[in-house]
Amino acid sequence: MADVYQTLYNPDVLSCLANLSNDEVFTPPEVANRMLDLLPQELFRSPDTTFLDPACKSGVFLREIAKRLLVGLENEIPDLQQRVDHIFHKQLYGIAITELTSLLSRRSVYCSKYPNSKYSVSYFENPSGNIAYKRIQHRWKDGKCAFCGASKTEYERGEELETHAYEFIHTIRPEDIFKMKFDVIIGNPPYQLATGGGTEEKKSATQARPVYNTFIEQARKLNPRYISMIIPARWYAGGMGLNQFRTDMLNDKHITKLVDYINSKDCFQGVDIAGGVCYFLWERDSTCEECQVTNISGTSVTTEVRALNEFETLFVRSNKSIDIIKKVLHKSNRFMPEIVSSIDTFGIPSKEKGHSVKQPGDVELLHSKGYNDQEIGYLSRDMVKKNKDLIDKYKVKISIMVPQGGEVGIKPENGYRSISTPQIVPPGQVDSFSYLNIGFFDTEAEAKGLISYVSCKFVRFLLRSTYSSVHVSKDNFRFVPLVDFKKTWTDEKLYEYYELSPEQITLIEDTMRPMILEGGDE
Repeated sequence: MADVYQTLYNPDVLSCLANLSNDEVFTPPEVANRMLDLLPQELFRSPDTTFLDPACKSGVFLREIAKRLLVGLENEIPDLQQRVDHIFHKQLYGIAITELTSLLSRRSVYCSKYPNSKYSVSYFENPSGNIAYKRIQHRWKDGKCAFCGASKTEYERGEELETHAYEFIHTIRPEDIFKMKFDVIIGNPPYQLATGGGTEEKKSATQARPVYNTFIEQARKLNPRYISMIIPARWYAGGMGLNQFRTDMLNDKHITKLVDYINSKDCFQGVDIAGGVCYFLWERDSTCEECQVTNISGTSVTTEVRALNEFETLFVRSNKSIDIIKKVLHKSNRFMPEIVSSIDTFGIPSKEKGHSVKQPGDVELLHSKGYNDQEIGYLSRDMVKKNKDLIDKYKVKISIMVPQGGEVGIKPENGYRSISTPQIVPPGQVDSFSYLNIGFFDTEAEAKGLISYVSCKFVRFLLRSTYSSVHVSKDNFRFVPLVDFKKTWTDEKLYEYYELSPEQITLIEDTMRPMILEGGDE
């Protein structure tokens, strides 16, 4: 009995499952333990501490908690079987997200998928133990679920398929699930669900709605002493329907620790999550103006104590970027969002390719072709739905996508680009939704000046400090100063003007790779 978890732990099936790529990402045991390390360790020495995982997949959190309690309560409850029974019956609770994960979680925790069987390390009268699963139906309103926003066409399903209507967030009274209070709520909730209704050209932006925020909001309703969850970092700056959640998180004085992984692979081996992931510690009985923020990138780890809401509606994830941004804000009072267009400048969808033969009165349409190519088509000026006054300007465009899927797989020592190669869109030519236009000018010289400016490592470093997804938007330019584009800009001029220290210059030079303007992308 004493060695039951050790014998299951090596080789660890949960480590194997954690490497499966899925939106419902399995948590590796080592990550679960790093999250448990954030908690006061005396919690594991009390027979009265109660724990809830509201999104059980593999049962790893409950299993790792059990291992700590088995050691921590050894003096309090010397008899091993009594200690096991007390922990599993009185301290550990979970809510599985599917029927399959309920069985997997019970197998991980009780060593039997049915804890009322003779194989369970702790016997229960019921087949679920304290790891509940109930098939829940979505509550449809106008084609969407009123609780999670899931699409009725996607998730109104027969008995043979999972509904993914997670019990914890499909109730207005989560306290009624177990009818008890919890000291700690910890887990790795599902990240998003398809909402349906997205147009083809905006599919990636509109087809999936986050649900992890709803798990956190429900956990707060239960008012536990501690909350810790691991979630995508996209909430820092963007995300569908996350504006209020972001505001609440950045201004929540109970968040005392935040651990940030810029590259999700540093946390979940082999899993790409655009914008990285983070986990946090929320403490009910502690309020503070500043939070301990830890950045992890490869083998580099930095920790600073700072305010989450320092920049109001956006969280700057990099501790090392803060002082550089402050110098920029001190010396500048106008910034690039004044001239950068909102996405979809001309109201032309990405799927629009125009026609191949130019007709009288047509404008040229620059559109994407395949993965990383573009070509020219033609369309009537009447098909330009927005900003017709900008058609005859010189425009500078970049892709709306961060290069290479958010540069997730880039080795830090090779440097980052932040943006695709900027390109001039001449008068009489427009572009589709695939591109972001970052300036409009009467002269080609000014357009070239902007290209020289945004190609500087300094500018692209400021841009990157705001990224938390694969998309580039107007708001990502919020720290980029607006300058005179009749001049040619270099990093040396910018470093000198903003009085950057040698250490800050080295940071930028080591983080960013040069932008190659002649001959296209590197």
